[in-house]
Amino acid sequence: MSAETDLIKLYSQRILALAADIPRTGRLEAPDASVKKRSPLCGSTVTVDLRMEDGRVADYAQDVKACALGQAAASVVGGAIVGCTPQQIAEARDALRAMLKEDGPTPPAPFDDLEVLRPAQSYKNRHASILLTLDAAAEAAAQAQEAQSA
Repeated sequence: MSAETDLIKLYSQRILALAADIPRTGRLEAPDASVKKRSPLCGSTVTVDLRMEDGRVADYAQDVKACALGQAAASVVGGAIVGCTPQQIAEARDALRAMLKEDGPTPPAPFDDLEVLRPAQSYKNRHASILLTLDAAAEAAAQAQEAQSA
């Protein structure tokens, strides 16, 4: 198969549908933590705001300026993150990284829809954009948890 055919397969209908319908876009009025991440390679940026209650994400918003793959990842995260603990978010981030870089298992539920991004494994230049949202969310959740326990 040609590289062009592989790239067309990468942008499947499911990925494009996710990218077109990102939940929880925008910003929160009074977040417990806010983190902005940027991929230096492609320039994609994601800003994540979240509020925590009882050790779990109670509210979440994201401002996503990324390629379709980064948008698809943000879509899955936005639909799954409310109710999660900082540990679950960090585990999902680590699993997504391993899935992309080492052909590891799919991230655990509720983030298992990130499986749709498995075809991006061979496109290393896209990994940073795909990981942006979970990187920012994991950092924000850790910051919020730290602030609440201080």
